[in-house]
Order: sequence, then C-alpha cells, then structure tokens
Amino acid sequence: MSHLALPSQPVGDFTITAISDGYLHASFDFLANIDPAEASRMQENAGITDHTSIHINCYLVRGGGRTILIDAGAGGFKQWGGRLTANLLLAGIHPSEIDAILLTHAHPDHVGGVMNASGEAVFPNAELVAHHREVAFWQDDGNLSRAPERALGNFLVARQAFDGYRDRLRTFDAGEVLPGMTAVPLPGHTAGHTGYRLESGGQNLLVWGDIVHFPEIQIPRPDVSIAFDQDAHLAAETRTRLLDIASSENLLIAGMHLGESAFGHIARAANGTYAVSYEK
Repeated sequence: MSHLALPSQPVGDFTITAISDGYLHASFDFLANIDPAEASRMQENAGITDHTSIHINCYLVRGGGRTILIDAGAGGFKQWGGRLTANLLLAGIHPSEIDAILLTHAHPDHVGGVMNASGEAVFPNAELVAHHREVAFWQDDGNLSRAPERALGNFLVARQAFDGYRDRLRTFDAGEVLPGMTAVPLPGHTAGHTGYRLESGGQNLLVWGDIVHFPEIQIPRPDVSIAFDQDAHLAAETRTRLLDIASSENLLIAGMHLGESAFGHIARAANGTYAVSYEK
C-alpha cells in the first residue's frame, strides 16, 4: 500500500489524511433507546458484516509548515487498534515529525497511542493539546474515586498520557487552537469533548470526534446513545444539533468512528432523518 491509498481531502492549504488505528468492538448492550436486534438489522442493511466493530480514525493534517495529528488511537489498549504508527509510516510520516497532537477527548481509543508499552512518549517532538475541562476531569481524584471499576483503566491511560507530555501539554478554552483550526465545543460525551473546524481558502472541514460510534445507527437515529457518553441526554442533543448544522451547511465531516472511508457529508431526507454519504 502507498500513501496514495489513504483517504485524503484538501481544505485550502491543508491536506487532511485519515490514518486508521484499526478497530475495537462494543456490544449493542451498550446502546440505549434501541433494541440490539434492531441495531443488528440496521448494520446488516448498511452492508456491515461485523456488526459490533467500531473503526478508529486519526487524522493527519499537513499545511502551513506544520504536521499535526488529531487524536492518536488506542495504541493496543485492550487489544484495540494499535495500527497508527505503522499507518503513519505508510503516509510517509515518522512519529518524530508530528509537532502537535490535538485531542478531541481523552478516552483510551483516542489517547492510548501517545505512549508506548514501555511508558515512553511515541511522539517526542509533539505538544499535546486538549480542552482544559478534559484534562481537569481525568486528573481529578474525586472523579477517580467515584468511577465504576470498568472505567478505572480509562483514568490510568489518560493520566499516563498527560504525565508523559507534561512539559508539552497545552490546554485551551475556546477559539483558534492553531492557525486555521478552531475548537468546536461538543458537550455530552466527555467533560471537554471538542471538535475542530479547519478553514482555509474558503473551504471547511469539521472533525467531530465521537459524535457517533456506530454511524449507520446513530446518524439516522440520533436519540441512540452509548454507555461511553458521560451525559447521554446532552450527547444526543449535541448529535442532533450537529447533524442539522452539517446537513444545512453541507459540511465535509471527519469522524473518529466513521468507516475506513473516513470523510463524508450528512444529508437530511424529506422525512427528517439523516444519512451519511461517504467520500469516494
């Protein structure tokens, strides 16, 4: 495979390339407001044979003399993903060339890839950039003490990442994070869940983080939430609002759990439901 095989989109002076980290799996029992059998039927009708697989995308942004990564995959946490570094090399990028990593949030499948199994930073020259609420949440010992046992590993991974980049950790509140890249608050999934809107040369792209985990289910059914959402009701409200914006503005969308095509547009049908159309 050459770098030409990796999904890529130009946005003005930027080139955005999707870098797959691989897959994780999540039971439909994690979904709310839908019967697992109905979820399976929707996946089947969409042509998805491995119904419970969730793809993990990261996005490489090149332009303006910068080489930026948005999210860093799971890094093999719980045997999830782990293909980011190899696929970056397919794109012609060595980890030392990355100068910034923007996090949509700090769940393990987004931040696990910034550290290796030996506890060393994978990206030695990159600053780690995240919303201040996201960093504060995972570093709060009170939140840790209240967390269910299944979530304790999430705190460990997030804290290892923030500690591993402590001298290169930058937080933000709002506005432009890097030239041409503006933070978009997307509340509900985590405390500081953030998208990034890239604008250059009159063109736009929105990296929307974890607005959906199962796109062929949650885009037509935005009321369907997942157990990974910290505030399921707010996450569903944010999803519905963003689908409306994306469809009305015909925004090019990039999402961490879209399929391997990685880029798409949202269309609204006459009956009010939404659908994703992937870029070829």
